[in-house]
Amino acid sequence: MNEWGIALIAAGAAILGSAVTGFFAWKAGHRQAAAAETAGQAQANALISTVQATLDEQRKVRAAEQRRQTYAAMLAAATEWETGPQNHDPELATATQQAHALLRLEGPPEVAGAAERYMAAVWRTRIQPEAGEVDELPGGAFANLLSTRNAFIHAAQDAIENA
Repeated sequence: MNEWGIALIAAGAAILGSAVTGFFAWKAGHRQAAAAETAGQAQANALISTVQATLDEQRKVRAAEQRRQTYAAMLAAATEWETGPQNHDPELATATQQAHALLRLEGPPEVAGAAERYMAAVWRTRIQPEAGEVDELPGGAFANLLSTRNAFIHAAQDAIENA
């Protein structure tokens, strides 16, 4: 073989070697890119789930605080109406009814039902004829009032804990 043939074989081998090496390098790079993409997707998914969990927890805390405020407003208004002057005070009655309406919207049904029973007990104590003291009301109205108030408070506490 002459020098040209050897040079051509050497050049062809170099080109073929470069092509094969380039092909395998391209394949390896492609696999690395796919692995990097998969890792990036996993990292993004982990970040999204962490952010979602944080938002869910914040939403839960805000909901519990909203309920706490609503229940406290209802309890404060009803207690004020309950312990106010024996004559019918329409402003206290209206404030209590508004607080009760907000509580019914906030829920849950167990708390709304307990609040309804408490409101009925307060109402019964308010429409009694001129009784000297609330604890002297006939028919155990005061005991019922305390019982329904406590039931409302317990239902509200359970709802806040389970919000």
